[in-house]
Amino acid sequence: MEFWVFTVLRLALLALAGAVMGWVFGPVPALALVCAVLLLGQGYQIWQLRRLRRWLKATDASRLPEETGLWGDIFVDLYRAQKQQARDREQLTTALDRFREAASALPEGVLMLDGDGRIEWFNAYAQTQFGLDPGRDVGTLATHLIRQPEFSSYAQSNDWREPVLLRVGQGQVRDLSVLLVPFAGGRLLYSRDVTQLQRVETMRRDFIANVSHELRTPLTVILGFLDPLAHDQDLPVESRARFLAMIQDQAQRMSRLVEDLLTLSRLEAKSDPQREEPVDVPALLATLLDEGRALSGGRHRFEEDIAPHGLMGCPLELRSAFGNLISNAVRYTPEGGRIKVRWARENEGALFEVSDTGIGIPAEHIPRLTERFYRVDKGRSTETGGTGLGLSIVKHVLLHHQARLDVESTPGQGSRFRVLFPAGRMVASVR
Repeated sequence: MEFWVFTVLRLALLALAGAVMGWVFGPVPALALVCAVLLLGQGYQIWQLRRLRRWLKATDASRLPEETGLWGDIFVDLYRAQKQQARDREQLTTALDRFREAASALPEGVLMLDGDGRIEWFNAYAQTQFGLDPGRDVGTLATHLIRQPEFSSYAQSNDWREPVLLRVGQGQVRDLSVLLVPFAGGRLLYSRDVTQLQRVETMRRDFIANVSHELRTPLTVILGFLDPLAHDQDLPVESRARFLAMIQDQAQRMSRLVEDLLTLSRLEAKSDPQREEPVDVPALLATLLDEGRALSGGRHRFEEDIAPHGLMGCPLELRSAFGNLISNAVRYTPEGGRIKVRWARENEGALFEVSDTGIGIPAEHIPRLTERFYRVDKGRSTETGGTGLGLSIVKHVLLHHQARLDVESTPGQGSRFRVLFPAGRMVASVR
């Protein structure tokens, strides 16, 4: 308002001065005076605009030009606006830096995309997950770098309520759950490595399928024989006895499976750690060898080489692990074969070894022997009464005891299972 008041007053004074001069000296001198004053005023305004321009372009704009009146107000207002803009810019920069720091600290991948889907920024996890290069890939369309068809369809659908699962990588393949979220005029791509979750889910499905398969056969046998036993009153005594024996055999098989499942579940959960104590290994192996001979029924020749020293560990777990290795040797060694059990002191620690002259294991199967329900020969394993969980139990017991399992085998010649315990677990004879 003051600007217009002063402007009107100045123009009114100039008009009054021109009228007085015109009345005294005539119109020409009056007109010349008015034009001269206007030109001087215009020159002053141009000079002030040049000062304003130089000040705005100056490297150090903190030095405010000294000026009064209207131009002084203009300089002050611009200076305040400039300061406020600097504060706002600093706040935005700080907020952006904090966002990037937070995104960089996340254990998942984060990519910032513009409205066209071009990459503006990404954190270290996203760089690793998608194999990105900060100097090369910023500004590139995300669909050109993440080339899975599933992602392209997902990005173009604009329906991002649910994430999409991508499999990325060439050497080490990983499963990523990718979610797009609208963000500040662009998009935020959030990627989470779910490889382990997918593996666990696969193991869960396989486990359920394997348990169902293992239980289906004995249940079918039991139900098949129960029907004639229950309804055929004229069934011969010999057939009835044979049916009952087969039912008992299948029931025992299911019982062994349930016991192994419970043992494996306890070992994997570690929710009930067992108390460790000095274990009389020679006495334990004597018992297990007696059980092995009973299982063999005289069909195999047993040899033993047992040193008189003990081991610090859990007796129940060690019994389960050693017993499984001995019983496996019995089951997979043909009649007339030899089974040798050895317990000895080695330079690296204590060695438990079971060797046989059985059917052997092809080399490609050895790395997977300790997987649950993994069998080299499914038909033979079923015939011998194995549950498919024995070596998985052995693996978890040895993990609890910091031991290592080595397997050597030649098809048609036999196998040797070597368990090496650390020297710190060895104890003198506990007899």
